[in-house]
Parts: sequence; structure tokens; C-alpha cells
Amino acid sequence: MWAGRATCSATRRATLLLMLTAGVFLSGSLTAASIYKYRDANGNLIYAELQPDPSTKVETIAVNPENKAPLIAVEKVNNAGHWEFRATNECLCIVEFELRLLDAHNLNIPSTPIYHSVLQPQSQRLMAPVAADGAVDPSLQYTWKAILGAPGAVHAPHEPYRAPFAVGTSYQISQAYPNHITHTSPESQYAVDVALPDGTPVYAARDGTVINLRHDSFRGAASAVMTDQANMVEILHDDGTIAIYAHLHWDSVRVQAGQHVQRGEYIADSGNTGFTTGPHLHFAVIRNAGSQAVSVPIQFSGPAATAVTPQQHMMLTAY
Repeated sequence: MWAGRATCSATRRATLLLMLTAGVFLSGSLTAASIYKYRDANGNLIYAELQPDPSTKVETIAVNPENKAPLIAVEKVNNAGHWEFRATNECLCIVEFELRLLDAHNLNIPSTPIYHSVLQPQSQRLMAPVAADGAVDPSLQYTWKAILGAPGAVHAPHEPYRAPFAVGTSYQISQAYPNHITHTSPESQYAVDVALPDGTPVYAARDGTVINLRHDSFRGAASAVMTDQANMVEILHDDGTIAIYAHLHWDSVRVQAGQHVQRGEYIADSGNTGFTTGPHLHFAVIRNAGSQAVSVPIQFSGPAATAVTPQQHMMLTAY
């Protein structure tokens, strides 16, 4: 989910599926830099901006970070003395917007200034015209949020999800419902964390269309400030739900936005990017429950076409 709060002139940055304070969402690029690739004393692969001890064998890599997420925003536009709030959805899925007008002065706005709009993929729409009231300069604060997916989407998979790693291999589930170590929000309640070593191939758990991805981050730490640094792939299913594969390895994503992927297709490598205490794959399926993104319970395919409910500490095998 996106969300924003702004004065009339505020412009800040937001990131896909995260609740951040923002006026609009901007895509852009960062300055080219160098990072150091090496292995620590435990053999873990590390990417760092600071050079380690001179005795450590390192590889220097030039990077030009990019984060060209689709524009999803509500923006204020001045049109011949009137203000207009326009919603833009550059995503490849339906997006629901909610706009709230707050602390208005010298403006003609309704008594309950809340606007909703559902935009089709890659479209734009006027949400609210606002006219000035009197000669004094008007002022206004506003908030907005955007929820990916059609409102009221019903989770209806055709079969249990494929475990998102190589067939015949098994890995431990490090977090799953009802345990809530870090999965404390509605969007993550039913998420499953699998302890995949850094660089393990990740496969699509279900058919769908790639609607968003990030591949350029090499940062990861056990700090909430790293939340928007996770590499990820998001795949839209035919029932309107969206699968999230997160904490992926730097520059390992093998798919593109708009690409249709098949169940079992190799999409990326696991990693340790974003808000994380160690290498793992965060997998969740979300739906728009009506102005709120929520995760849904999932099951994985087990032996002899059985369905397996993920539980913390269990070994999950891909079939």
C-alpha cells in the first residue's frame, strides 16, 4: 500500500507496498557508486559500501542504483485558479485510491471530504476539484493512500502453491502464522519466511504477471530504516491477489514487468536485502480487502498432491 500526507507544496518519496509519509511517488536514480563484495568469517557473502579490513579479499563492483517503480500517486494540479487532485496509476494492476482533504482554509470543500477512486492499469483520473473561497490565499493539507489490486478480490488458487525453491530440496520455515515476530501488520500476518541461504534460486509459486520489481539494492540490516531497501518481485494472479517475493539478492532478478511467468519458473535468487536479520525469502500473498491490503492464508503442495500448511520451524519440501 502507498500512503501520503502533504501540504500543498510538499513532495516526498514513497515506495511500493510500504506505508510512508509522502505527497507523491517519484521514480528516479541515484548516483553511481562502488561497493565491496567479500565473504565474512562465517563464509557469508557480503556487499558493503565501506571497505573491510585490508587483509580481507574483496572484489570492487561499480553500481548505478535505480529504482524505477511505477508511478502511483495523487497529485495536486493548479488549473486556472482551481485545484484538482488527480490519481495516476502506472502499475500493471488495478489500484484503489483514497484521498482525504484536511485543515482547509478559504476553500469550498464538502463537509466529509473523502474521495475514492478505482483506476484500471496504466490510467489517470480526476479525483476531486477544489475551488477557492474568497480573495485570501487558500491553504490545505491532504492525505492519500493507494491499495494494489481490485477491491474485494477473493483468494482462489487452482491448487496449493509450489514451494518457491528447487524441487526435491527442503528448507526450514523461520516464521509463519500464528507466530508474529516481525509479521505484525495485516499485509504480513500470513507471510512465510523460509531460511534460504543467500543466492538460492527462487521459483514462482504460481502463474501470474510481473507487476513490479526491484533488483538494485545491496543493503540489508536488522533495522526498520532498511525496509524500503529490499529487492523484490511482485506477481499478479488471475484472481486479483498478488504474490510478494522479498529480500532478494542484488541484481539477481530474471524477470521483467509485464512478463507472464509460469508456476515453477526461475525468477530470482534469495538474498539478505532490506529489513532482515539474515538471508531468507519472505513470501506472502495479499489482496485488496477494500481500502486495505491484507495477506491471506496459503498452503503449499505436499507429497501425493496433499496440501501443507506452513508452520514455524517445520522443514518445507518442494514438490
